[in-house]
Amino acid sequence: VQLQASGGGLVQPGGSLRLSCTAPGSILSTYAMGWYRQAPGKQRELVAGIRSEGSTNYEDSVKGRFTISRDNAKNTVYLQMNSLKPEDTAVYYCNAVHPMGLSEFWGQGTLVTVSS
Repeated sequence: VQLQASGGGLVQPGGSLRLSCTAPGSILSTYAMGWYRQAPGKQRELVAGIRSEGSTNYEDSVKGRFTISRDNAKNTVYLQMNSLKPEDTAVYYCNAVHPMGLSEFWGQGTLVTVSS
């Protein structure tokens, strides 16, 4: 199963980016989807997640700034990132986890750099 992440880039502090993750429809409709990030020298952390029924959760530092959503018709999960800060700089990864933990898939990562 291939997850394809895109949308990263260079943005100034306070700016916005939208990340996209495409996945097979059978995955998107069943699995819990999430965005993780890994900054240099740090562990990978969960940024935002969305379950198949639509409930969401966010890491504390991004609450009110980031929004995760899914469009099943387009087989895509989005991460809208607003009011970006330099500390948001990281490689962002798309993740899919079976609701019973039977399998897990990762995308290839997309780099987000927040700098003036």
